[in-house]
Amino acid sequence: MSAHIRTTGAMLASPRCGAKTRTSGACRAPAVHGKTRCRMHGGAPGSGAPRANRNARKHGLFTGDAIAERRQIRELLGEARKLLGVMK
Repeated sequence: MSAHIRTTGAMLASPRCGAKTRTSGACRAPAVHGKTRCRMHGGAPGSGAPRANRNARKHGLFTGDAIAERRQIRELLGEARKLLGVMK
């Protein structure tokens, strides 16, 4: 056995990352000092989306106009299904 002394107590006592993994378990990595996430889940400097991210809504799928248009289409399809049900 090695005479090397392991000093992992500080790391084991540090707060853990608050992120969820893909398997819906908690991330077991230590959080970055002064943050609630580890370096892999957004605690590292420069991680995450930039402020005023213009690419976030690039496709326009969730604009007010698009949502209203989908709502009208759903209503029209519902009326058409009712009419077809009456015609049977």
